[in-house]
Amino acid sequence: AVSAKTIDSHFICIRRGYMRLIHTADWHLGKHIEGHSRLEEQELFLEDFVNIVKERDADVVLIAGDIYDSSNPPAKAEQLFYDTLKKISDGGRRLTIVIAGNHDNPERLVSATPLAMEHGIIMVGTPKTVIPKGQYGSWKVCRSGEGYIKIERKSEQAVVLTVPFPSEKRLEEVLHSEMESEEIQLETYNERLRCLFDRLADQFEEETVNIIVSHLFVMDSLEEGSERSIQLGGSYLADPDIFPKLADYVALGHIHRPQSVPGHPNIRYSGSPIEYRKGEERYPKQVLCVDIRKGEPVKVEPIELKQYKPIEVWRCTSISEAIMVCEENRDKNCWVYLEIETERAILEDEIKKMKQTKKDILEIHPILREKDTEEAETSWKDRPFPEVFAEFYRRERGVEMSEETRDMLLKLCEEEEPHETD
Repeated sequence: AVSAKTIDSHFICIRRGYMRLIHTADWHLGKHIEGHSRLEEQELFLEDFVNIVKERDADVVLIAGDIYDSSNPPAKAEQLFYDTLKKISDGGRRLTIVIAGNHDNPERLVSATPLAMEHGIIMVGTPKTVIPKGQYGSWKVCRSGEGYIKIERKSEQAVVLTVPFPSEKRLEEVLHSEMESEEIQLETYNERLRCLFDRLADQFEEETVNIIVSHLFVMDSLEEGSERSIQLGGSYLADPDIFPKLADYVALGHIHRPQSVPGHPNIRYSGSPIEYRKGEERYPKQVLCVDIRKGEPVKVEPIELKQYKPIEVWRCTSISEAIMVCEENRDKNCWVYLEIETERAILEDEIKKMKQTKKDILEIHPILREKDTEEAETSWKDRPFPEVFAEFYRRERGVEMSEETRDMLLKLCEEEEPHETD
């Protein structure tokens, strides 16, 4: 239940002309880590997220892409998403705006739009999506077109630019006329994005709250833990100054580390709610509560999220220490990457013992101590190639080479030996 104090606080905001947003992104429902499902953790997060939205009594919830981890999510993930949207809606009293990220199937995401309208839910699949005008719960979409909506409820009004993941193909589709014009040369991805936002900026109004929600990578952002693969060698990078100056707040998704873009405090990544990769354990996870009032600084409050099964990196100086640490923490609820300094390969029996003791070890990475350089050069000199390769394999993999691999190597060596000719 929402406390009286929270309700009073909200009505004070409304009387003063504030609009309260909750900004989140990168849920990746249905994601796995090294083959292990994260759905149980995601379900716990969504329960807490619903409580956060209700306790803060948000006016609008922005979900900035990558709702799912794949274009064909499991049924359980979809059920979690729709159940959560219904709870957030609170019978249509609260507006929720959802855009597609690069992991989402735009058509599949927006397929429930007709049913979602009465609950105050708006789903946007691509930059060309046009949201039908009409009543969305207690809110009304009074004006809309490709990439924008104007929403209102009593004295509250906002223009929201909605730009789901803008791939090269989708940008070409939405900027077709400009791409064909001889007067305008749009050679780079950044130039096309700038053209898109310049066009959409015409929809902003001086007296409304002006918001952008998008899923892309802005230059100078810290990308640790982000979806790096989508950058394709740096081609999917955007300058922070592509966003219109009239924007009061820019809600972004795609990078998993929460942050504001350097020099632009109102351009924000909420980050992912759960630690999805090794490296993400280094910083807190959060959603953002944003209060906006025209003519005043935007107030952004990070709300830190609990990690239900955090990622931990255990660094040990020996194999025996690693086994002992596993025994001491056998009941600890966490995912584990185990790094072990060692002078030899870790034996299969030792690996088995660690994994049987601590069930959620995701990776065991041996860090082999280097031998003295002169000693190493001497030890490699004049030794049979199979023996040298076996040591190399042991250093790289941390385990002994199997008999099958050794036999295959010997066979290849025999085939490469020169044959005598008459």
